Amino acid sequence: MGERLDRSAGVAKASTEQNDATGGRASEPSHPVRSINRVFHGRRRLGIGALLGAPLGWMLLIYVGSLLLLVVSALYRLDPLTQKPTHELTNQNLIAAFKFWDPDVWPAIWVFFRTAAIALLVTLLCFLIALPVAFFVAKVAPRWVRRGLVVALLMPLWAGYLVKGYAWRAMVSPAGGRFAASGQGEGGFLESVFGWTPGFGRVAIVVALVYLWLPFMILPIYAGLDRLPPSLLDAASDLGAKPFRTFRSVILPMLLPSVAAGSIFTFSLTLGDYIVPQIVNNGQERFMFGTIINATLGAPNQPLAAAYTLWPLVIIIFYLLAMKRAGAFENL
Repeated sequence: MGERLDRSAGVAKASTEQNDATGGRASEPSHPVRSINRVFHGRRRLGIGALLGAPLGWMLLIYVGSLLLLVVSALYRLDPLTQKPTHELTNQNLIAAFKFWDPDVWPAIWVFFRTAAIALLVTLLCFLIALPVAFFVAKVAPRWVRRGLVVALLMPLWAGYLVKGYAWRAMVSPAGGRFAASGQGEGGFLESVFGWTPGFGRVAIVVALVYLWLPFMILPIYAGLDRLPPSLLDAASDLGAKPFRTFRSVILPMLLPSVAAGSIFTFSLTLGDYIVPQIVNNGQERFMFGTIINATLGAPNQPLAAAYTLWPLVIIIFYLLAMKRAGAFENL
């Protein structure tokens, strides 16, 4: 009996010493997942870096690497006989592309500023359409239908880019156009249903681009309105502010970062787009700057075309810097 008590006391003492050594925790078998968790526990930056490091590195490799290759390709000299780039480096392509005082460059400058104006117009129209739509979804529609409305607004993004471009070409086709039956029908959808169509031209280009990039403006504005506290609107109403004054003094200042975030997409995507404008315009004129780059590639003069692509790249960089000051990147 005494031996059993001594043995029990020894076991209890050993258990107490083991608990003291492990801080009162029961010993557990080591597990690889638990070991990894211990490494990242309390190290927030390490966890974010491990999660986003590979995707960000891949994006930098693809996008930044492509831009660097674009700049480098603009430095190659073109062989006048074979019309192919050689291994000799020169800055003549950059000089030719940015020689604004040269009358030969003036047509390209005019097309570029016209493209920038179209990009600003598309951005403005997207804002005017997206604001009431996003306000209805975020503040007026019942909560149980909001997600369905957001999905419905984003559904056009699921369709292919070229599919939407050729669909708009078919819609704006005038009577007797290519998409009319045997070239003698009533035209596209707009001509057949409403009796009017803008036809192939600049109006059709703007309408098609607004349709393409509108979801990119709706989503940031909706997110900004969804975060807007309803108490601010109630307080403005209690203080006697009318709807327009509430929008101007309360809603719009808080939505500026969201609008800036959406404008990054609409402006930059319009500035660099030339495929859909070429489709909707039926190839009648070089309306967008991308068509000039495409024509230079087909000349063929790849180094000069690469130098021309630096124009919109510089404009987009300055635009991003301006939007950063407006707090756009906080709402992306």
